[in-house]
Amino acid sequence: MTDAPVGADRPSGSPLRRFSLAVAIVVLVLLPLAPRAPAALADGFPLAILGVPAESILVLFVLFMVPWRPVRLVLAACFGVVVVFAIVLGAIDAGYREVLDIPFDPLDWQQLGDAFGVVTGAIGAGPAITLVVLIAIATALSIVALAWAVLRVDTAMRHDRGRGTCAIAAVAAVWIVGAATGAHLVPGRPIAAAAAVHAISTSASHSAAGLTAVAALPRQIAADRFRATPGSRLLTGLEGKDVVFAFVESYGRVAVQGTDFSADIRRTLREGNAQLEADGYVSRSAFLTSPTFGGLSWLAHSTLMTGLWVDRQPVYSKVIRSDRLTLSEIFGRAGWHTVSLSPAGTEPWSFGTSFYHFDTLIDASDVGYRGPSFGYALVPDQYTWKHLADEVLAADDRPVMAEVDLLSSHTPWAPLPELVPWPEIGDGSVFGSQAARGESAAEVWKEPGRVREAYARSIRYALAAMLSFLHESDDPDLVLVVLGDHQPATIVTGRDPGHDVPISIISKDPAVSDAIDEWEWEDGVLPGPDAPVWPMSAFRDRFVDAFSRG
Repeated sequence: MTDAPVGADRPSGSPLRRFSLAVAIVVLVLLPLAPRAPAALADGFPLAILGVPAESILVLFVLFMVPWRPVRLVLAACFGVVVVFAIVLGAIDAGYREVLDIPFDPLDWQQLGDAFGVVTGAIGAGPAITLVVLIAIATALSIVALAWAVLRVDTAMRHDRGRGTCAIAAVAAVWIVGAATGAHLVPGRPIAAAAAVHAISTSASHSAAGLTAVAALPRQIAADRFRATPGSRLLTGLEGKDVVFAFVESYGRVAVQGTDFSADIRRTLREGNAQLEADGYVSRSAFLTSPTFGGLSWLAHSTLMTGLWVDRQPVYSKVIRSDRLTLSEIFGRAGWHTVSLSPAGTEPWSFGTSFYHFDTLIDASDVGYRGPSFGYALVPDQYTWKHLADEVLAADDRPVMAEVDLLSSHTPWAPLPELVPWPEIGDGSVFGSQAARGESAAEVWKEPGRVREAYARSIRYALAAMLSFLHESDDPDLVLVVLGDHQPATIVTGRDPGHDVPISIISKDPAVSDAIDEWEWEDGVLPGPDAPVWPMSAFRDRFVDAFSRG
C-alpha cells in the first residue's frame, strides 16, 4: 500500500481552517496594496487599489523554499515590518502632499513633531494623543497580521506541495503577464503591483534629492556679492526709515483670486487701499513664489532673508549653521537696530542671534499680553501691531528693521479675534470675551466648507489689522513690506494651486516707490492676476540693489 500525499485525506480542512486561510489571503493581498489607497481615494477610484502584490508573492516563494521553521518565523516578521513601514511612509507622504503640497523626505522626520502640533491645534491635545495611540496600535496589529497571514498561507501550501507550487507559480505568472502588458482595472494603476517597494524607493529618491541639495549648499552660500560690501554703501536709499517685514500667515494667492471667498478679501484690500491713498501712502504689489506650502513657515522666512532657496528641513538646518549674510544682518551692518518680533515663540531661539544677527528678540513672553489665545495664535495680530508701534518703533532713536510674524491667520483659523478700538487694547484682556464666544476649531473642522470660510475670515482680519495699523500710525518714515509666507493647506486651496503669495511695499515717501519702478510691480496693495511673480529667493538681492544706489 502506497502512502497518500500529505493533505490528501483533508483537501479542504475544517471550515475554521478554510476561513482563516481566506482571511490570510485577503490580508496578503490588501495590506501590501495599502500605499496605493491615498491616491486611489483622492482620484475617486477606490478600485484602483486592487492588484497583485509582488511583495506577497516573493515572500511566499522564499518561505516555501526555506525548510527551517525558526528562519521562516523571522522572515515573516521582517516581511510584516517592511510592508507596514512602507504603508506608514506612504500615509505620511500622502499627508505631506495633501497639506504641504510636497513629498515626504524621511530626512525631515523631525517635522512630524510640528505636524503633531498642527493636529493638536486643530482638534485639541486629547484627541490628537488618542489618534497617535490608535495609529501605533494599528501599526503593531498590522505587522502581526501580515506575519500571521504569510505563515498561515505557507502552512497551507506545505500541506499540499503540489497544489502549493502550482498556486504560487500561477499567481506569479499573472503578475509577470500583467507587468509585461500593463493590464489594469483603472487607468494608471497596473494590476502588477509593488506598492510597498514603490513607497520605499520613492522615499529613498526624495532623501537622495535632499542630500544632493544639501551638498550644493556650500557653493551657493559662498556666492554672495554683498558679503564684502561695507555698511556705508548698503541700503542708503532707506536712510532714516523704519523698515518692517511682516509675514502674514497663510496669505496665499488663493486669498486674492480664483476662489469663492477671494471677492470679500479683495474688497477689504480695495477699501483699505483707498484709505491708504487718502492717508498719503504709496503701495506697490506683486507675487513671490514660496518654497513651502501649507506650513513650515520658517522655510519661507529663511528664503526671503538669505536669498537662498530653502525648500526642505535639511537645507534649512544647514543654512542656519552657516555664515550666509541675511537681510537682517545687512540692515544691522548699515546701522539699523534689528528686531525679531515673533509672538508665537515660547522657547529660546539661539539662531535668532547666531545666524540672523537680530539685536533684539521678542517672543510671546516679552509682549505683556494678558488676553486669551486664539487657536494657534497666542497673541492676536492687532495686539502685535500695537506692541510694534509702542514698544519697538517708538522706543528707539535709531532706525529699526523688524521682522514681524502675524499669526491670527494660522491654522486652525478658529476661534478668531475681532478688531477693537486701538486705545482700548491695553494688556489684551479686552479680547477675553471674543475667544469665549468664537467658534472652536473642533466645530469648524467638521466640514471643509466651514474651514474655507474660517480661513477667509482670518485673512480679512489679518489684513484689516494691518491696514488699521497704518492708518493709526501715520508715520512718514515707515516702510512696510508685507507678504504671505505660504498658501494655506489644500483643504482651502484645492489641488495644484501653486506656491505664490502676495507681497506689497507700502510707504509715505514717494522715493521708496520710485526706487522700485523698474520692478514693474502693480500700484496698490492688491496684486492682479498678471502681476509680476518672482521666486522668493530673488527678493533679498533685488531689494538691497534697489535701495543701495549712490
